[in-house]
Amino acid sequence: MSFTTLQSLDVAGKRVLLRCDLNVPIKEGVIRDDGRIRASLPTIQYLVDNGASVVITAHLGRPKGERVPEMSLAPVAHRLGDLLDRPVHFSSEIVGAEVDAKKAALGAGEILLLENIRYEAAETSKDEAERAAFAAQLVAGMDLFVSDGFGAVHRKHASVYDVAKLLPSAAGFLVAAEIDVLKKLTENPDRPYGVVLGGAKVSDKIGVIKNLLGKVNVLAIGGGMLFTFLAAQGHEIGTSLVERDLLDDVKKLLQEAKDLGVELLLPTDIVVAPTFAADATPTLVSASAIPSDQMGLDIGPESAAAFGAAIEKCHTVFWNGPMGVFEFPNFANGTKVVATSLTKVQGISVVGGGDSAAAVRALGFKDSEFGYISTGGGASLEYLEGKALPGIEVLNNA
Repeated sequence: MSFTTLQSLDVAGKRVLLRCDLNVPIKEGVIRDDGRIRASLPTIQYLVDNGASVVITAHLGRPKGERVPEMSLAPVAHRLGDLLDRPVHFSSEIVGAEVDAKKAALGAGEILLLENIRYEAAETSKDEAERAAFAAQLVAGMDLFVSDGFGAVHRKHASVYDVAKLLPSAAGFLVAAEIDVLKKLTENPDRPYGVVLGGAKVSDKIGVIKNLLGKVNVLAIGGGMLFTFLAAQGHEIGTSLVERDLLDDVKKLLQEAKDLGVELLLPTDIVVAPTFAADATPTLVSASAIPSDQMGLDIGPESAAAFGAAIEKCHTVFWNGPMGVFEFPNFANGTKVVATSLTKVQGISVVGGGDSAAAVRALGFKDSEFGYISTGGGASLEYLEGKALPGIEVLNNA
């Protein structure tokens, strides 16, 4: 997969529309994790250092075309300015005459961040004509488009896909780095190759499992999705999360893994509780004997140790999805042990964005302890599933 890179564009004196992923957790106006903002800095800094005027589009949450005050990007503008040590202008409007005037007034090296792009329903519209018309408004007065919001490149959205058809376009440093890492995971990876998958649902990951089974040496399953695997083996899972409509699919996956010689690791012990609550009393039980009135909320210490030992032997590891409810201290151990093992990999360890990235930071790990922390969980998974990413494909054809 090849696309135009940022360095190949002459940005001096140009007005650059830059799509970033600034979708950070904000509570009561306070940013809880600025990892995605920091990941956007190299591209922004390069553009301003080389004399471009930069207009940034980004989303926050899923406001679904409504102006939800809690999802405003205003706090992000302040944080971005602090990190860049330069003013970041903010526009509460996204398109229109007022915004066009602000774009025109930007000098070289100046930055304007537009309000949450998803406040506009046309951004995510399934109607191509509606998206195209909105994209035309976004590119008004702009010379170039740089795509650097990796977390959204699997979406056919106006600010990701349609604008690239209207301006000379290139991938930013973050998007280029993400694709480079994903290539290392899919094109002749150093072996042994291990994949650790967690999170709530098998349905979110089943395509990835099917596509990777023939490529990996070790596959470890944790999180809420593990209980569908245990149920498929005929075990009692109590009140744990389960997708019963996928039991036959999971049985086939288990058999396929066996036929391919893949080391498929499922937990042997589970930390359970009577309710889904931070103060729920944890109990350790065998994975084959979960009480009928209990729900599994984490993999047990024996399982965590086994997962960790298998991971540390690998030279390439991809991890997506926590092993348990890491937000609750009583049920965070499995995730913490797996994260620790990734820091010891002699090779490349990739934390696959989303909840996994949030988990390692919440548990006190530094980004530098891992080979790479992706900013886009969904985009990474779709790439590993073998799907085309519209926001990348359009750069190839722009």
